[in-house]
Amino acid sequence: MSKATTREQRSLFGEILDWMLVPLLLLWPMSAALTWLVAQNIAARPYDRDLAQLTRMIARQMVTPEAADPRHGRLRLPEPAAALLRSDDVDRVYFQVRGERGELLAGDAELPAPDADPATQGLDGEVQFRDETILNETVRVASLRIQPDAADAPRVALVQVAETMEKRSRLTTEIIKGVLLPQYVILPVAVLLVWFALARGIAPLNQLQQRIQRRESQDLSPIDEHDVPEEVAPLVRAINEVLSRLDESMSSQKHFLADAAHQLKTPLAGLRTQAELAQRELDAGGDPQSVKRSLQLIARSSQRAAHMVNQLLSMARAEDEEQARRPQEFNLVRLATDTVQDFVPRALDKRIDLGYEGPEARDAVPRLHGQPLLVREMIRNLVDNALQYTPEGGTVTVRVTPDPFGQVLVLQVEDNGPGIPEAERDLVFQPFYRALGTNVDGSGLGLAIVREIAERHGAVITVDQARPATVPGQEQRPGALFTLRFPLRPT
Repeated sequence: MSKATTREQRSLFGEILDWMLVPLLLLWPMSAALTWLVAQNIAARPYDRDLAQLTRMIARQMVTPEAADPRHGRLRLPEPAAALLRSDDVDRVYFQVRGERGELLAGDAELPAPDADPATQGLDGEVQFRDETILNETVRVASLRIQPDAADAPRVALVQVAETMEKRSRLTTEIIKGVLLPQYVILPVAVLLVWFALARGIAPLNQLQQRIQRRESQDLSPIDEHDVPEEVAPLVRAINEVLSRLDESMSSQKHFLADAAHQLKTPLAGLRTQAELAQRELDAGGDPQSVKRSLQLIARSSQRAAHMVNQLLSMARAEDEEQARRPQEFNLVRLATDTVQDFVPRALDKRIDLGYEGPEARDAVPRLHGQPLLVREMIRNLVDNALQYTPEGGTVTVRVTPDPFGQVLVLQVEDNGPGIPEAERDLVFQPFYRALGTNVDGSGLGLAIVREIAERHGAVITVDQARPATVPGQEQRPGALFTLRFPLRPT
């Protein structure tokens, strides 16, 4: 079993729905809590106002001379005010009156006195509210500090009125029900509306998918960007760019295959023709020399076909993306000297002076990163091309030159052949292109492979005219100089 875990495919519709519904579901309980707090505040306002009025009314009654009780030295609440306190059939009402020294003058003793902190007592004539607990029951307390107006009135300093909070709780519950119950109905409707809106919003993506699925496999034309939403247009534009590159690549491959088939057809046709001629000669009892000559032509044609097949395989290796992802260190001097040694026998057969110029020690230049097999193939193609176009008695030089600034490593292959006209120096790197006016037998793929490998390694390749050389008995030839500059990776 593979260690790599397969990532689960996500739904864009489901992800957007989650990001919309999850905050909605989280905000709903927060809304309920805020509604409860607001409902409590709303319910408390009218009852606090009534409680404050009741407190002021009792205070006015208690500071009158009629409130004095000479029998007990205390104050008594007039009957109309006492009846008003007993009129509430839902909540229980407490009242208390205290003197200047905090002594109880009238009312319920279990009602606690307010905080003695001056910062929380308020001014005279201002009603202060607080919550207290009496007999394990929460009450709302309104307190009022006053000064008597009449000199002969009792010295009342504090009046407190408290009531239980049953009415407040009932009103709070009613407010919450009135607010939250509609939300229970609205929330499912909101979810359905979000679902419907997302389905409508993603519908253009489904239409785009259907349009792409209905296309023929050969149809690589660009997708119309005007029929898609603005947010999807960059994606469609990127797909169109990929389709354009794919169309160019497929066109190039078709052209390459057509040229390859045409180039292979020539040596194969020669093989067939020479084989038929040899068979006729044998059937007619002809000259053995003619049969031998036909067999030699067959061998040459088969050699050309095999060379072209090898070149095609080399180009396929140069275009292999997977191979390019596995770079290795290699020494350019070693590859250059080994290639020169491999071609020495062929150069001797053509009486060509093949040599190497550059550092002799293989560790004298920095090592490069890339594919050493491909670089070796590139150098072989350059040397093979130079030997093909250099006449007998000419020279071919492979040169490795370190950069004094340590930025690049230069590889050069120079010959004194007919050279390449300036107008054709870019065309010679195209597959199956051959310079006009030359009768060299080749596949036309060597320099195309060189350029492909150079691009894979980030090298820059240029073609220039070599230094003119004069061969006795022949006209002056400009020669060709191929230069590759390999970038050096920083240490």
